[in-house]
Amino acid sequence: MARRRRRTGRVPAALLLPAALGLLFLVLPLIGLLVRAPWSTLPHRLTEPGVVTALRLSLQTATLATLLCLLLGVPLAWLLARVEFPGRRVVRALVTVPLVLPPVVGGVALLLVFGRRGLLGGWLDSSFGITLPFSTAGVVLAEAFVAMPFLIIAVEGALRGADTRYEEAAATLGAGRWTTFTHVTLPLVAPGIAAGAVLCWARALGEFGATITFAGNFPGRTQTMPLAVYLALETDLEAAIVLSLLLLAVSVAILASLRDRWITSP
Repeated sequence: MARRRRRTGRVPAALLLPAALGLLFLVLPLIGLLVRAPWSTLPHRLTEPGVVTALRLSLQTATLATLLCLLLGVPLAWLLARVEFPGRRVVRALVTVPLVLPPVVGGVALLLVFGRRGLLGGWLDSSFGITLPFSTAGVVLAEAFVAMPFLIIAVEGALRGADTRYEEAAATLGAGRWTTFTHVTLPLVAPGIAAGAVLCWARALGEFGATITFAGNFPGRTQTMPLAVYLALETDLEAAIVLSLLLLAVSVAILASLRDRWITSP
């Protein structure tokens, strides 16, 4: 048995080299970012008005987009997990389309729907005076569009893995569907909802393509951190590095908070 364990524990030489190269390929850009960071002037640069404004706007819009995704995504995930209806596979496929759709295409699609000449945008503008493109609300909408699938997939998986006997017991005790959902189902899948919300928030925070296409790049109104990085690359490389470090720090924090859900001990 000990000999068998030693054999199964060996790493094939043919796999070790490409594995090491793959790890190096993923880690080297991050190391380059850390090496080139202006550490001596970092505190000063973090307090610059442009950086603070982009950071504040990014945090606000990502949070609002996550709340919108929770409001719409949790019921949709419940529908996909709990209700049998014709075309459910098609609906699930449509829900996951933003995951594989190029973000710029998503921005164009949003513009064709919510633009002033779009399917709904013209009506919103003429009836209520609401203009979504090139506004902060447009940023929230673009971020929610690309981030909602992360929430739906996480919540649907949690719902499918939850024990339905608790819901059945609540129903037999006379609880209505809404009471069962709010007092039994939601507490059961709360960890899945939390994990999905964190992933959704992180994806919204890093959104670029749909945002710049649908909302534009206006400082203080639609210029989030990814857009500020793109703009800073043309004029101030160190500012771009500082903003990139902020996004990297957020990504590492997200991974650390979700490590218990993704990493299991042997």
